Formats: sequence, structure tokens, C-alpha cells
Amino acid sequence: MSLEQIVNELAVTEQDQHLTFELSDEELAVPVMNIREIIRYGKLTKMPMVPNFIEGVINLRGSVVPIINLATKFALENKKSDKRTCIIIMEVEIEDESVVMGIVVDKVLQVIEIPDNEIEPTPTLGAKIQTNFIKGMAKKEEGFTIILNIAQVLSAEEISIVSNMHKISNHLDE
Repeated sequence: MSLEQIVNELAVTEQDQHLTFELSDEELAVPVMNIREIIRYGKLTKMPMVPNFIEGVINLRGSVVPIINLATKFALENKKSDKRTCIIIMEVEIEDESVVMGIVVDKVLQVIEIPDNEIEPTPTLGAKIQTNFIKGMAKKEEGFTIILNIAQVLSAEEISIVSNMHKISNHLDE
């Protein structure tokens, strides 16, 4: 499935739809309701004195958007970026504030429908990712797809950093 086809599928958003992507050979998913767009991985501007998982920022139509490297955040293997590496631009409600950020993924896979009744509870052991980041696990033929609770990926201090980057962007727009 091409990137363009995936973006077109995002236009028909339903509650149960999730975008699946690959990150360090793990299949993860996020609800399409949080996704604004998917862009190709490109040049990022590095920011001084931010956590190492904040890979940098991009200028997205005049707005400063912080880019999170989930592999670094989750202590997974960082693969070398290639033509399939993408940035998923997401809008997330964090502490009653709408924050726009991007997440770097190795490759976008597809949009799938996962009804809530097919989502297994988060296991307490066995996942490579801390369980507070995980909304649940969706069964598939060859294992599971980890469904992220993207609003829980960042700690309170990290949320503050990303939120301040977002506020600076909004202030520059005025």
C-alpha cells in the first residue's frame, strides 16, 4: 500500500480505525483520530538541551512541530532512516491542551479496523515497552499489534518541554 493510499484512507476516519506502523521490527498502532498527516522523513532542526528522544523540530507550514523518536524513547534499536522512514504528525490532548507533534517510524503499514472488543488488556510482563504507554494489544495471525496510548508516551516533564515548543510556535504565528 502506498503512502498516498494510506493518507486517503485516513480521510474516512472512524472510531475503531488505527494506523499501523513498524518500529524496530515491532508492529504498533495509533488511532487515526489523532493523526493529522504523514510526511516523509527529512531534515530536522536539532534543539539544544532537550531529551535525546526529541530528535528535533520541523517547520510545518509555519508551525514549529517537535519530532519524537519513539525508538529512542522506548529504548528500542534505532534503525537507519531510509526511503520508507516517515513522520506521523499527530494532535494529542495532553493535560487539557491540544499538542501537535510528530513521531518517527520505520515504515507506515496500513489502516486497519480494530473494534474495542478485539483489544486485549495490556500485559504486565513480556512487552518491550513500558505498559503505561500501551492502550492494549490487538490479536493478529502472526502475533499481536501493540496499540499505543500516545498521550501517555511522554512524562509530565517531557509534556512540558513539547508543550512549550508548541506555545513558542503559536506565539511566532501571532
